[in-house]
Order: sequence, then C-alpha cells, then structure tokens
Amino acid sequence: MANGRFMRIDIARNLLAIVFSVAFALVVGSASPGVAQDGKGKVMIGYLRSPLPDWLPISLSERPREDDGIAGARLAITDNNTTGRFTGQEYELEDATASDQQQALDALGEMSAGGVRFVVADLPADTLLAVTDEAAKRDTLVFNIGAADDRLRESDCRANLIHVTPSRAMLADALVQYLVTKKWTRLFLLVGSHSADQDYAAAVERAAKRFGARIVEKRVFTDTGGARTTDSGLVQVDAQMAVFTQSAPDHDVVVVADESEIFGPYVPYHTWDPRPVAGTSGLRPTSWSPAHDQWAGIQIQNRFVAAYDRQMTAKDMDAWTAVRMIGEAATRASSSDAATMADFIKGPKFEVAAFKGQKLTLRDWNWQLRQPILLADGRMVVSVSPQDGFLHQTSTLDTLGYDRPESECRL
Repeated sequence: MANGRFMRIDIARNLLAIVFSVAFALVVGSASPGVAQDGKGKVMIGYLRSPLPDWLPISLSERPREDDGIAGARLAITDNNTTGRFTGQEYELEDATASDQQQALDALGEMSAGGVRFVVADLPADTLLAVTDEAAKRDTLVFNIGAADDRLRESDCRANLIHVTPSRAMLADALVQYLVTKKWTRLFLLVGSHSADQDYAAAVERAAKRFGARIVEKRVFTDTGGARTTDSGLVQVDAQMAVFTQSAPDHDVVVVADESEIFGPYVPYHTWDPRPVAGTSGLRPTSWSPAHDQWAGIQIQNRFVAAYDRQMTAKDMDAWTAVRMIGEAATRASSSDAATMADFIKGPKFEVAAFKGQKLTLRDWNWQLRQPILLADGRMVVSVSPQDGFLHQTSTLDTLGYDRPESECRL
C-alpha cells in the first residue's frame, strides 16, 4: 500500500485532472464561442434495468438497495451538468424497469420516441442482446453495466454495445495474476451447479492456463433447493463445508465459483484445510469497492454517501462511468449530436477518468472498457490488477480478458 506521502501525490494528481477537465470546458465554452454554440443542447440518456431478483445475496450486509446502479447514474448526471453549465450542454436521465424482454423492448421504444440515443442497460445477457439489436435500428448506443458474460464480447458482440462492466475473463485474470504473484499456484476450485457458476469457473480455468497456475481439483456443489439461511445455519454450515472440502489434493488457495450464492459465502473459515479463499467469496475481483480510497477515490465515495446515505457499489460505479463516458464525449467532441458523440466514443482519442489511477479507454475489437480490477476482501482493497510483471506490447490492461489476437468478435 502507498504511504501517506504517495497517497497525497495521487490525490493531488487526480484533483489536477479534475481542474484540467473544468478548464477545458471553460475554454470550449468561452474561448471558442462558435464551437461551443454548435455543441449546445440537451443529451437524453436512458437507464433500463431489471427489478431486483427474488434470489438475493445471503449476506444481509450485501443486499442491494432499490436504487443500486441508478444512484451512480444520477450522480454522474449531476457531474455532467456541472460541466454542462460551461459548455451549454444539459443532461437528463430517463429511468425504466423491465421484468421481461418484451417490457424492455417497449421501454426502449418509449425512450427512443422521447429522443434518447444513449441507453445504460442493467439487463441479463439475452434481454440485453434483444434490446441492443433493436437499438441498432434506432441509431442508439447501449452501455452494458450488468452482464459479465464473455460471449457478449466475443461470439455475440455488437457494434453498438459498449461494455463498461468487466467480463468474467477480466475478473478471473485479475485474480489469478495476483495468486501467481503470491506464488499460490495450486488452486482447489469449488463450483456451483448453475450455468453462471460454470461460466465463472471456465474463466478461472482459462486464467490458470494463461498465467501458470494449476487446478488441482474441480469439485461441484450441487444445488438441491431448500433454504439458504436457517436458524440452525452456523452448526450445519461448519460441518457441511468441512466435509465438502475434505480430502482435497495439496493446494494453496480455494477458489470459489458461485455467482448464484448457494454455498460460496459459507466457504471462508469453514474449509477442512486452513487455506485462503478467493473468487466469488473471500478475496473478490471487482470493478469497484466501497473500501477503495486511492487516486482520489475517497472523493467520489464521500460525495456518493452524502447524496444517497449508503456506500457505493460496483454497479453504482459502472453506471457512473457509463454516464460520464457520454458526458466526456459531448465535452471533448464539442457536440450534443448523438452520432457525433458515438463516433467520438468509438474513436482513438476517447478516454475517461474513473478514480483508478489511469485513463480508461475502449478496446476497438469488442468495445470492452479497459480498466484496472480491484481485489477486495470486503473491508480493504488488497491489491489492484494488472500485477507488476505481466507485460503487454500495447497496454498492460489488455492482459485482463480477451486480447485482440484471441478475440472471436467481428464487429
């Protein structure tokens, strides 16, 4: 971790970046009146989300709020409008909740009729694809903040779909890089029986092959239904998890792939052998953590808490980043025209700051946002990937997820 002096330097650098952004807006708004006049106007942004699922996280402390995600988008709208006062641009957010695919398509139609050409979407993969295909007919750019499926960046990629949330491959690569750096290379992989769990496990297996780790055993925990929380839970869990993890080959770390939250949260401190736990439980790779305070991250954390009286989640941050990408495009392109903004977002000059120590850019082969991945244990950020020593000819961020030569995406 950085000492106090280096943390002050990081904060100072980020504050300078913010000042530069505002100064740029002032230059655009006053020094070049002709350009600013062309850029004036209202930018309508849609936010399309699914309702909270009935199947919620086991931990009461991690149960999402009704405004999970949308709160981050609203904070970004405020930030965009702060700059917009200088550039003559105004931003407005239109929110809709859809329980199924048809409702999502209907909501998109209503948004389009109201002038929305940018949609931030927190939707399951299949619904997201249906919305994206319909949005293409309406010259609308979609920002994915909810689906980590690798196929959306690969075989099912779309030219009008920007991925703000990291893929499973990126998350798994970030985690395994850290484990390899620690020389914890023997992985005991515990996998849930649902399809999302299997997809996460496949990403971990891919990462292990890429970076020199080894899966010593893959063991599946079958979901048999029944209550996940009971009054007798502690005694049952202690016995069940110990038996489930007994007689494993020698291993350095237990990696859990349980996005469905059936057994994973119960694994730490209940394994047969005393080993660290990582993956979807224990040390978790994520795009954001409420504990993140470096690179002026504490500034946005404090503003979010003051505005919404709760901590900022990864979905909040992904939504904030998506809306800020739209605002950054409008400012830098000096235009409120949707087509001009979309071209700028996809162009080589686009970048956005998101309190992660460096500018974030888009991969032009699948429109995935390059970004560092935080490794957090719930209370602290333990590390940030990519790790030192993992090199790349273009950007070390491209060591996370599918690189250009590996990609199946054909935009």
